[in-house]
Amino acid sequence: MLSIRIRKATISDAPRMAAIAFDAWSTGILPILTPRPGQRDRERQRLSQAVGAGWPDSIVADMQGIVIGWCSRAKGRNYIPYLFVEHDMQGHGIGAMLLNRMEAMLELEGAERIHLETPADHVRAVRFYERQGYKILAMKPDGRGHHPLMSVHLEKRLSPFVGDIGDDD
Repeated sequence: MLSIRIRKATISDAPRMAAIAFDAWSTGILPILTPRPGQRDRERQRLSQAVGAGWPDSIVADMQGIVIGWCSRAKGRNYIPYLFVEHDMQGHGIGAMLLNRMEAMLELEGAERIHLETPADHVRAVRFYERQGYKILAMKPDGRGHHPLMSVHLEKRLSPFVGDIGDDD
């Protein structure tokens, strides 16, 4: 049994988070793209910048002190832009653990729905989100770059907490 701890990300986690994101992009998205010069370097830079800006709104899964996955939310929104799990650790429920924790955090803030997007051609990711209770709302062109990818926009309805969070003493 894996001993996984879900915790708030720290700035020292950022390099590992960026590496996990780039590896996920390289194995899951790059194969469905039309190759372009400099594409890998541009994506590595984009993901590093995204982690640099978003780590304060992220949680990580760590195993014996090593980050093996992470999930973030868009600041001030009920939108999850990133969920990544190290390739070799996929299929062990880590993505579901991260997603469930982020959903619980948003529920406590009163969120009634959560939105996210994933490439339509990344069937494994779409199926994962459907198994987690997300419903497909729409398909739309991905606005990044000059490639013909379509994104799937998904939504999950939550049961937000209503009431005081405090002692009943």
